[in-house]
Amino acid sequence: MTHGATALVRTFRILALAAALWVPLTGLADEYTDVAQLMRSGKTAEAQARIDRYLAAKPRDPQMRFLLGVLQSQTGRTSDAIATFTSLTQEYPELPEPYNNLAVLYAGQGEIEKARGALELAVRSNPGYATAYENLGDIYAELASQSYGRARQLDPRNTSVVPKLALIRQLLGPAVKEPAKPAATGPNPPAPGGKSPAG
Repeated sequence: MTHGATALVRTFRILALAAALWVPLTGLADEYTDVAQLMRSGKTAEAQARIDRYLAAKPRDPQMRFLLGVLQSQTGRTSDAIATFTSLTQEYPELPEPYNNLAVLYAGQGEIEKARGALELAVRSNPGYATAYENLGDIYAELASQSYGRARQLDPRNTSVVPKLALIRQLLGPAVKEPAKPAATGPNPPAPGGKSPAG
């Protein structure tokens, strides 16, 4: 793995859930909030049990399935998380968060092109989703680093590549102040008819 790819993996590391969680107006808010709190507290077995019970009764619920994917990624079950988020993108293509989290997982595996594709779908589904744009910028920077590195290998005398490569490596390196994030909050469940409510 190249220096840039290693830095990108660090940049895209999976973070704990943010304190704010989208909460619907129904009585189900307690279920989502309770599961998120268990996850934040590191009580993953309890969170998994709550998710399993909930999804046994409501297997298509996108918010709880999203939390399942986050829990899977936090507990190192990357292939399960990828399957969960992929399923969500297939059933609810209008939701950008599952695409974003897929990209984070793909980048963590060094699959930069898959990450780019997932992020492009995220911003297409929601052009106002800033997190996906930030992550897409990181992916483009990694791709630029790879291209400049290859250009330097092919023509070591090309002095114009060196400062560009150094700039990209600085951008992707430890100087990054705040890593790009997976979607910490779940998707808004689709309204009847399969459309995601505005919000």
